[in-house]
Amino acid sequence: MDLIAFLLDFILHVDQHLENFVTTYGAWVYALLFLIVFVETGVVVMPFLPGDSLLFVVGALCGVGLLSFPIACVVLIAAAILGDQCNYAIGRYFGPKVFQWEQSRFFNKKAFDQAHAFYEKYGGITIVLARFMPFIRTFAPFVAGVAAMSRAKFSAWNVGGALIWVLGICTAGYFLGSFPWVKANLDKIIWAMILLPGLVVLFGAWKARRRPQAS
Repeated sequence: MDLIAFLLDFILHVDQHLENFVTTYGAWVYALLFLIVFVETGVVVMPFLPGDSLLFVVGALCGVGLLSFPIACVVLIAAAILGDQCNYAIGRYFGPKVFQWEQSRFFNKKAFDQAHAFYEKYGGITIVLARFMPFIRTFAPFVAGVAAMSRAKFSAWNVGGALIWVLGICTAGYFLGSFPWVKANLDKIIWAMILLPGLVVLFGAWKARRRPQAS
């Protein structure tokens, strides 16, 4: 319970924790940032770690001179790319093992074929958009691996998505983080960055479930 309470507090007050870490440990904060983003994007069971809010706060800390913007961006981009590649590799490794169970109730050949076709056709944009959606961000590369999306295509979109995600949000934090209104309402901004993408996903899933019934 103490660990859960700490993680929740870290997610909701990531700005305070990072600032304290910089003050205490200095440049080691870059290793911490790499670890958080790599684990959040690269380990299927850790989707609750901060992502968008972390990048925004990092940008804001860069804006006030506590961190180096170029170094932070390079570290975060590397972590995002390697994390997704790891998650994809895990999916590619375990996918074929599951697919050998063709007579098992856990395997659905038709579902796999549909997933594979979807990721070959729309997988690129899915990987990029998933970057901005908590939880989905963690599972999308894993599913791409399970669905056997081609490695070259996944890698290209993975790099592009990481660049857009990290540079976009860090830059927003860099320029907006010093505004008094943003500082005063940072906790609300963090909640919005966590909840709004999730609501969009839920709304999309709800519409998708209603569509076959309406036809």
